[in-house]
Amino acid sequence: MKRVLLSALAAATFYIPAAAEQKIKLRSFDSLGCLMLRECTEGVLKVRSWEDLGPEYEGFGEELDSIVSSLNAVGASLYLAESKHFAFNMRGVYDVRRNNIFLNDYYINQPTRLIQVIRHEGWHAAQDCMAGTMDNTFTALIHAEEAVPDWIRRGAERTYPKNVLPFEAEAMWAMYSETKTKDALGVCASNKKMWDVYEPTPLTREWLMEEGFMDSDS
Repeated sequence: MKRVLLSALAAATFYIPAAAEQKIKLRSFDSLGCLMLRECTEGVLKVRSWEDLGPEYEGFGEELDSIVSSLNAVGASLYLAESKHFAFNMRGVYDVRRNNIFLNDYYINQPTRLIQVIRHEGWHAAQDCMAGTMDNTFTALIHAEEAVPDWIRRGAERTYPKNVLPFEAEAMWAMYSETKTKDALGVCASNKKMWDVYEPTPLTREWLMEEGFMDSDS
């Protein structure tokens, strides 16, 4: 059970022992790990509103500010970091341990693409919330696998390994929607429980009951 839930971000989250920033090999998993540990901070900006991303993002302003506000409310943050910190030109990553999202500023001049990255990684934060609490390293599906459109699933199958496919397919679905990530994170940041708003899958329900987040009458 835990292995299934934990697999959500296994391919996207890396933990490399920290080292002095000047000794880190750039554009590597070492530099990414250093970034996620918040020990490499040069060229890293905390995003507090859409304005921090530039005037090109005004059209996404309401959505972005809602996402940022919800993330902050649950103790998470959104960062824009220089591309030197990312391995293989990764567009973004969600750190399931510290609940932070990091965006690659290489894509800053491509608002449509970067907003999709924010939605995608933000959905992983919502999956984290669906697993009972943000204070663990587990994630859970929010929708049944069959709910994901076929064209999304086919794209995910070409991109991700099988062990993370269901989680990434969901996140890909969310990145094409103006409301899915915003709404899910809004629930996470509210006094509502995710599983009271989103019907949990049988596996997620089993997990929530095992961990004491739900009782058998829920």
